[in-house]
Amino acid sequence: MKNAEEYIKTGILEMYVLGLTSEEENREIAKIADLNTEVRNEIEAITNALIKHAESGVTAIDPTIKPMFMATMDYTKRLEAGEAPTYPAILNENSKVADYAAWLNRADMVAPADYDNLFVKIIGYDAKATTAITWIKEGTPYETHKNEYEKFLIVEGSCDIVTDAKVYSLIPGDYLSIPLHVRHEVKITSKIPCKIVLQRVAA
Repeated sequence: MKNAEEYIKTGILEMYVLGLTSEEENREIAKIADLNTEVRNEIEAITNALIKHAESGVTAIDPTIKPMFMATMDYTKRLEAGEAPTYPAILNENSKVADYAAWLNRADMVAPADYDNLFVKIIGYDAKATTAITWIKEGTPYETHKNEYEKFLIVEGSCDIVTDAKVYSLIPGDYLSIPLHVRHEVKITSKIPCKIVLQRVAA
């Protein structure tokens, strides 16, 4: 097992407190917490933070948290099963969908038919960037990034990315980078889900 600090960084304890872990994961976490004070204290801190958050009157939970967490768990399991890590190129104004064909054409890079609104498959991760193939049916709520640039390359479908200052209407092949501290949301404008190469790059 990873040491306590590495285990805490996986994000699984937040999911545990939110009741989003499986029975098997619940048993594992309970066992680890019983043996490790640091993990036990982290669970208590997360619980207290969520209670404080709820008491503040802000009850909505960011709907992107669970899909991103599940994607991280999926990627971790794939690496543990022997998948070689890859490092997709950083998206820029010259990026083309074909540049990511090696990942887009993989048989396992598909969204299940029954996902709710957002589904994510990570294709690369390092200290500089996380790259994922993302499917969005309806849209994502407003968010602001303080420490990372969010970059989009549209693969299928279409969407509007809305900031406080402008609406960017994107179709397949279009690229957009969101600067730091710019509030933005995604609204799907096509009848099919918008499939996107999504990248978050450390500032």
